[in-house]
Amino acid sequence: MPARSCASRRTVLRGAAAAPVAGLALAACSSPDEGGSSSSAALESVDLGKESEVAKGGAKLYRDHNVVVSRDQDGGLKAYSTICTHAGCPINKLEGTTLICPCHGSRFDAVTGKVVAAPATEPLTELAVKADDGRIVAGPAN
Repeated sequence: MPARSCASRRTVLRGAAAAPVAGLALAACSSPDEGGSSSSAALESVDLGKESEVAKGGAKLYRDHNVVVSRDQDGGLKAYSTICTHAGCPINKLEGTTLICPCHGSRFDAVTGKVVAAPATEPLTELAVKADDGRIVAGPAN
């Protein structure tokens, strides 16, 4: 199967119940003829936890939401969907700031979302993220 920049509708639907933010990230990939979701739940942001959980220069994987959040040395946050762009598998392992897909071994940089090891060729989908009253909130990119 060739690599795709967006997961298939089937992949999104399969993971939607267990991965609310992943659905946010991938809903924009659907074309109108694929029946993309337009429900209000798919447009909401998700509170991931305390801002202090992500150290400067580090990253934290939120498996329940299929999101990784990293913080640069200046304190800026970045968030990415952890649905692998190769075959749509949820990434469940973070070593330092490297995400590792359990399906085919693709590796991604959690700070940039870029592929660091194939078979994936497309970067992870970036999500909007902010600190709100000491909490990390992520959602669909604007």
